[in-house]
Amino acid sequence: MERLSLISKPVRQNHPEKESKENGEIQDGKLQVEQRTTKEDHKVMAGEALDKRNIWEPSLYYALGKESFFFAGHDISIRESMDTYGALIWPGAIALCQFLENNQQQVNLMDKAVLEIGAGTGLLSIVASLLGAQVTATDLPDILSNLTFNLLRNTKGRARHTPQVAALTWGQDLEQDFPYPSYQYDYVFAADVVYHHNCLEELLKTMCYFCRPGSRTTLLWANKVRFQSDLNFTECFKSSFNATLLFELPQQEVRIYSGTAKE
Repeated sequence: MERLSLISKPVRQNHPEKESKENGEIQDGKLQVEQRTTKEDHKVMAGEALDKRNIWEPSLYYALGKESFFFAGHDISIRESMDTYGALIWPGAIALCQFLENNQQQVNLMDKAVLEIGAGTGLLSIVASLLGAQVTATDLPDILSNLTFNLLRNTKGRARHTPQVAALTWGQDLEQDFPYPSYQYDYVFAADVVYHHNCLEELLKTMCYFCRPGSRTTLLWANKVRFQSDLNFTECFKSSFNATLLFELPQQEVRIYSGTAKE
């Protein structure tokens, strides 16, 4: 593979093999995570939600309830909500958008079928659409209204294909709602889907469902590392997929992985 680029400065790769059992552990290749969250975990996420405005300057300009970006030759305006984490933009999504824009020869999205799980505000799906992909953006039912608003607002008259929106709850009704092989994708995107929630096993199950052996589907996953359980999930991800660390942004603690199903 040719050398990929995300930012102009080289980045260092860390290898956190040493893991404590503070929040969970890996046993026999399976994800074992305590099914609880702490007040401290919530404080970490809430504090990050309120302290994003200086992380990605000058590409990101912050105003309450609205964030503006410039990707793929277009101004993008995103409506956010403080009501739920799914209605906020997180660092992993921004990093993966930059990665896709800067590596279009290696990751060519033109006319490719792309599924985003945990799409949130829709920024990543918008950028993928503007880069020519046929996008299906998914999230929980209560997220879809704002997701649809942002997608239509930023892709109408701009995108080669009109993005689609669908409800998807990780690990639930996958065969019924997305029967294989009727629903196959070239790429599955996931950005900042791993944090302090209690659905990590369902998330991994969903990733494996859409990136099954023989599907030739590539998963691109970007995430900020916040908790020990994030590292534990990463080890399970590596056990389940042919995984490659594409880029690491040490200052932001964001990592971008690619993965294909093990045969």
